[in-house]
Amino acid sequence: MALGFALFAATAADVIRAAAREAEALGYTSFWVNHPGSTDGLAALAQAAGETRRVDLGVGVIPLNTRGPAGIVQGVREQKLPLPRLLLGVGSPNPKSLERVRTGVAVLRADLSTRIIVAALGPKMCRLAGEVADGVLLNWVTPEYARKSADIVREGAAAAKRKPPTIYAYVRFALGAAGRARTADEADRYAGISAYGANFARMGVKPIETAIAVDSPAEVGPALARWKGAVDEVVLRAVTPHDTADETLALVRAAKPA
Repeated sequence: MALGFALFAATAADVIRAAAREAEALGYTSFWVNHPGSTDGLAALAQAAGETRRVDLGVGVIPLNTRGPAGIVQGVREQKLPLPRLLLGVGSPNPKSLERVRTGVAVLRADLSTRIIVAALGPKMCRLAGEVADGVLLNWVTPEYARKSADIVREGAAAAKRKPPTIYAYVRFALGAAGRARTADEADRYAGISAYGANFARMGVKPIETAIAVDSPAEVGPALARWKGAVDEVVLRAVTPHDTADETLALVRAAKPA
């Protein structure tokens, strides 16, 4: 199982650059940022691109309902992101999420020679991702639910007679009491979003139970072991008390790939 590392896109640029350098040096497969409404994830990812040469670069994910394919293409080109390393994540909320994603992926494929990752939560989007995407990004799920989702993705790929996409899972990652508390706050916030709330109910778990929020680095390995065989790559989304470089680098080092 491969391992990626992710940061909030509004994290200070010097922290993004330092974390990306360290992640590549330690052998992580990918480095990601998200795309919150107030911050351009592509611009944040360009900070990591300038500091690395090998690691894949992911943005997870750009909502197609607020930034259409033409705007995404323009952003990728303006930021001079390296297409061979780019994992271009897109998604969409309802209504018409399936239609918007199918159309958006087709437009992006026509204009950019890069891997397209689709954010999927429910079974219909998982199947669609299997039909059209190069990768699928799961978020706030358990390993058990990820396995079920991956099966649906592969069914979609088989129906479309194409290679199954790579399965990624965003997993919130924190060390210590303060990190756990901040992760719990974020988990509760997501539970208030209807689509995520419904998915937590489907899984029958509390949101915080999908995270790796532990007291010491020694506990990280056993927590990650639960994910082996569930997905192709776990992307550890860092949650720290104050988003400092020292806190972030401590997380990068605590989970370094074997």
